Amino acid sequence: MSTKKRILFIANEMSPYVELTEFAEIINKLAVKANDSGMEVRCIMPRFGIINERRHRLHEVVRLSGINVSIDGDDYPLVIKVASLPNARLQVYFLDNEDFFKRKTVFTDENEKWYDDNGLRTALFCKGALETVKKFGWPPDIIHCSGWMTGLIPMFIKAAYKKEPVFSNCKVVYTIGQTTFKEKLGADFLKLITINDNVTKKELDFFKDINNVAMFRGGAAFADAITFGAEKVDKKLVEDFSKIKGKKTLPYNAESDLTDYLQLYNDLAK
Repeated sequence: MSTKKRILFIANEMSPYVELTEFAEIINKLAVKANDSGMEVRCIMPRFGIINERRHRLHEVVRLSGINVSIDGDDYPLVIKVASLPNARLQVYFLDNEDFFKRKTVFTDENEKWYDDNGLRTALFCKGALETVKKFGWPPDIIHCSGWMTGLIPMFIKAAYKKEPVFSNCKVVYTIGQTTFKEKLGADFLKLITINDNVTKKELDFFKDINNVAMFRGGAAFADAITFGAEKVDKKLVEDFSKIKGKKTLPYNAESDLTDYLQLYNDLAK
């Protein structure tokens, strides 16, 4: 039986597929470095329409596809695709849905207008990622979430999925990055993320502002460790989460060779 630590990266951006902020490249380097250090690594991200399937050699994983994700009483089918990260022997899984991820732009349309359904897309991606992990049958030791779109995952693991064996021993790292949008995630967002009875008002309160900062705040509040992924991070978030009792934190360091992240993973997975 393998004693390798299993680390899962869940991100809404990762080089070379989607590069919205500088952290996309860091996630790529982190995944490669963790893999090279002897950890068993997998990555999950949305299959946004800007990702060229032919160039990156994506192909469908038939045994994983066919997941139906239920959000607010509606079912949404997911197709799971996979590619090998260039120059690394590790796999990146892409969650695809015809209606929500095929668009040729990511969060805004061609006129830079915010998509009205970004809240639903976020709920679908976060729940879909965890349902995909269940279908893997691959219990991660560490789940590292980065990007505002993954902000629901720590809460889902600690509340909605708290009785799922596949997540029972995993620790969650959440990276707070730079604020990239000013829009709201929609008046129905809190209803959409109430994916079962274990998500209560107590959990929802962290996301009540339904904006970028609220997603970071909620992700950090439920994570076991917090890292800062940009030099310019919302000041209130820095104040609230730089030193927090019972949680390991990692400040932003532009000069880091990322061994501090590997040390964090190893400390958490003991």
